[in-house]
Amino acid sequence: MNEHTFRRFRDGDNATPPLEEKIFTADYSHKCPTYVNRTPPCQGSCPSGHEIRGWLGIARGMEKPTVEGMTWQEFAFLRMVEANPYPSAMGRVCPAPCEDGCNRNEVDDFVGINAVEHYVGDWATENGLKLPGPGKDTGKKVAVIGGGPAGLTAAYFLRRKGHAVTVFEAQEKLGGMMRYGIPGYRTPRDMIDAEIDRIVELGLEVKTGVSVGTDVTIEQLEKDFDAVFWGVGAQTGRGLPIEGWGSGNCLSGVEFLDAFNQGWVFSTAKRIVVVGGGDTSIDVASVARRLGHVSHSHPKDHADNIVLGHTASDVAGTIRREGVTAVLTSLFPVEGMTAAEHEREDALREGVDIQGGVMPLEVVHDAEGKIQALKMCKCDMDGMRPVPQEGTEFYLECDMIVSAIGQMGDLSGGLESLDNGRGFIDTDPMYKVKEREMHFAGGDIIRPHLLTTAIGQGRIAAESIDHFLAGAPLGKRPKVDVHHFNLLRELQERGLEPEEYDHQQKRGTAEDNYAIHNYEDRGATQIIPHDDLFKGHFPFDERDKRDQVLIVGDNVLGNFDERVKKFTEEQAVHEGTRCMSCGMCFECDACVIYCPQDAIFRVKKDQRAVGRYVDTDYTKCIGCHICQDVCPTGYIQMGLGE
Repeated sequence: MNEHTFRRFRDGDNATPPLEEKIFTADYSHKCPTYVNRTPPCQGSCPSGHEIRGWLGIARGMEKPTVEGMTWQEFAFLRMVEANPYPSAMGRVCPAPCEDGCNRNEVDDFVGINAVEHYVGDWATENGLKLPGPGKDTGKKVAVIGGGPAGLTAAYFLRRKGHAVTVFEAQEKLGGMMRYGIPGYRTPRDMIDAEIDRIVELGLEVKTGVSVGTDVTIEQLEKDFDAVFWGVGAQTGRGLPIEGWGSGNCLSGVEFLDAFNQGWVFSTAKRIVVVGGGDTSIDVASVARRLGHVSHSHPKDHADNIVLGHTASDVAGTIRREGVTAVLTSLFPVEGMTAAEHEREDALREGVDIQGGVMPLEVVHDAEGKIQALKMCKCDMDGMRPVPQEGTEFYLECDMIVSAIGQMGDLSGGLESLDNGRGFIDTDPMYKVKEREMHFAGGDIIRPHLLTTAIGQGRIAAESIDHFLAGAPLGKRPKVDVHHFNLLRELQERGLEPEEYDHQQKRGTAEDNYAIHNYEDRGATQIIPHDDLFKGHFPFDERDKRDQVLIVGDNVLGNFDERVKKFTEEQAVHEGTRCMSCGMCFECDACVIYCPQDAIFRVKKDQRAVGRYVDTDYTKCIGCHICQDVCPTGYIQMGLGE
């Protein structure tokens, strides 16, 4: 049973607090409530820049749809895609740094942000929702090189700005690492297709099977387009820097997963060792366990197809599969691996042997040159450098070794001028390619990271390209660079925007309607910490968890069904109510109830909007700070009044 981790007062705290520091003795004060919007840590932790607090507020029913008859799910979906057009995909596979940053961790447990996103994303697909349409045509043309998360996100936001976009993709299908780097039981292909199709329907021109650099030159792109976005990803895996690496059945994780996702693999080796520790290494080991090993095949099946190869027909009836011994090794201890904890747990349950704190030393071959074992030893970590422990050497017998220790771009074939010497493209903070006037880049080709990171970079790069095409300076990105709540936009959507300013000087604006009163937006510069909240307001409320299909041991063989089940509507709404709305009023009435002067009052119903639920009569306020003390979300700060 979880217990509260926060108490406002402790046993024995009987001393009178220094009230003279909080309550002014005069009958008025210039220090009165100011309503201050700050970015919650979930949003600040989200690489794609989701306005998470906003769509959780929609799920809980705090913010109602602005269109009559619109469901909350559609309203939440439209809020999500203001930053990220892949809620179904990211709700499944994102490791959720937002949940790690969630202030609710200081009360009981984080809000199930990923699960709500998953639910809304699937609901949108099942109900045929579309993305907001393209903007007015600008007459500008942009080439997007690479149809993965970064490229398609950039294309999406560029179309919303009204620019014409042509996507060049070397593969036969769009999707990049979402399709070719992650197995289908984690990202179902029908879901990926639906989310990609929504973007293409905005009017993209798509050219698949085209390699830029060979089929189309950089010079041709510069001639035909007004700007170019490079989202070519990091398609080359890093090999192990040890003796014996590079022989047959030494593969990179990228090669293994690409071959599997393209349908070129129907079996793997009997004994496989995966070296890594991140999510890619988990995927490789888990796929190997599912594929199993073919111990008997039809005489007409080619022997080369047993390990890696393409099958022209369904051979399920002519082969017998056996379980595969899959060992995953990591330099770091198991608990220090970069792979998500639930992915590690799933892999262990499915029979993957995970060994932490070990390092590879040498690939050992037999007399015929075939892989026999991987020589290992225990190690300690000095920062990111492994230090071998002498006398701890041992051997892992295996038939295949997969290196999943990182990846890099491949800029050969006419793209060498973009290479920074390390297989990547250098950009400035605006994602403009250094020393290239009309070129921008994002995603793994500038630094391999999460899919959601590539999405965020594609969004920001699209804004930079839009400024560039308009001839405007790129300027400087905000310190907290996410999609923010905008009170003025909220008021406009509800027909409550301020009146036009009459440009007449006067003392104070309390009686006028051309100003947004006693409100300050610090969202672009500040993230609200948990100790600015009154956490004692929140009772224990157990988190809803998504149901999972738990597969044990060799039962995983041949099972490629999706493991994670989506929320019900009731679960999604419940998780919305668990959100503490950090940095934004969630209409709890605490300030109204506890104000001793009745200075704080509810805004009239027909004038309310998110962030505009309460107001203050400065003629009554004495600056006692009680409203700030009892505000659960930290929205009230004391500032200058009238």
